[in-house]
Amino acid sequence: MTQMQDSRLDDRRLAAVREDFPLLRSGGGSLAYLDNAATTQKPSAVLDAIVDYYSHANSNVGRGYHRLGLAATELFEQARETVRRWIGAEHPDEIVFTSGTTAATNLVADALGRRLVGAGDQIVVTAMEHNSNLLPWRRLCEQAGAELVVVPVNPAGVVEIADFTAALGPRVRIAAFSHVSNVLGTVNPVREMIAAAHRHDVVTVVDGAQAVPHRPVDVRDLDADFYCFSGHKVYGPMGIGVLYGRRDLFSTMGPYQVGGGTVKGVSFEEPVAYQPLPSRMEAGTPDVAGAIGLAAALRYVDGLGWDALRAHDADLVRGAVRELGRLDGVRILGDPGHDPSGIVSFAVDGLHPYDVGGHLDQHDIAVRCGVHCASTFLDSLGLVGTVRVSFAAYNTWSEVERVIEALGTVRPGFWTTEQPTTRFL
Repeated sequence: MTQMQDSRLDDRRLAAVREDFPLLRSGGGSLAYLDNAATTQKPSAVLDAIVDYYSHANSNVGRGYHRLGLAATELFEQARETVRRWIGAEHPDEIVFTSGTTAATNLVADALGRRLVGAGDQIVVTAMEHNSNLLPWRRLCEQAGAELVVVPVNPAGVVEIADFTAALGPRVRIAAFSHVSNVLGTVNPVREMIAAAHRHDVVTVVDGAQAVPHRPVDVRDLDADFYCFSGHKVYGPMGIGVLYGRRDLFSTMGPYQVGGGTVKGVSFEEPVAYQPLPSRMEAGTPDVAGAIGLAAALRYVDGLGWDALRAHDADLVRGAVRELGRLDGVRILGDPGHDPSGIVSFAVDGLHPYDVGGHLDQHDIAVRCGVHCASTFLDSLGLVGTVRVSFAAYNTWSEVERVIEALGTVRPGFWTTEQPTTRFL
């Protein structure tokens, strides 16, 4: 693993980082991969950790009383401890492994929400939410007879704390919101939002999927009740995620799913005795390799150093905003340079975003184009979709220059001329 705690990723160090990622070395290194908000590439340290587990310690955890079973369990719990330290949780049992942010949000909505929310109650979300932090709460409201309250977003794509506070009231039971917008890269004032919610005795659920890869997160400093993120957005494997929950709140929740690993003992007649946290929230065989790979990814990021990563983010985001802003017909959305989080979203006047994304792909540049699983937010912006460039530690300024050059030759294509209002991504 590359170790670099310097305050900048200069050309030499950046080249070393890129060597850590096998996919970027394949095909002669021509790919400019700028879709990191969707998923990041994986460094060799992560791939090696996964292969090493399957090669030397593969066994189910918490089950077998034999050498491999004990070794796998130890590695799994070490991964939990790595995550605990990474986000500043107080106790290891406040960390529950899930399949991702979506599963984590659904877990809270079902295991806590069904008990906490009833007819006439309210749940607060913001207008910028990803579907994974909107649909579980909308469904809960429909099932419970509760009301979904949507906090508006200002023209810069920010949730104003005054608007958020105004939405809180005696009927609100849960407030769910993103730390960082996956569409615009906007950073919400989550500490202030959590504090405002707590003044009204409202439980908070924070979607940290886009925050954790780009900034240090301390859940105790934020005073978060629940905080979740996905491993694959922070250089880890797909299919593994984390739900942090305050121990006192978790302890009031029954299991989300039931089955193997969740119980102390079962009979056909007596009440089921469930395991303590976190086991009762992790039914069945967990993604042990995924947890180990996630822990390796977090150690990798730690080795790069937050000062270097934050500076690298700022250089790329602000430079991209500057150069894109010089192109005729290109409109930057929001204010991504204010507090950079690796995302720059833009629209090209008169062109469907799919045509722009397809054109960039022909130049071996991978970006995301469309609604980013946040169609309600795009509706509020009056857009069919956006083109989203999103950065990671291995991206370079020359890749930004390639985007700028390619945009100079983009022309209307099938989507602009034949399907100008169609969107499905």
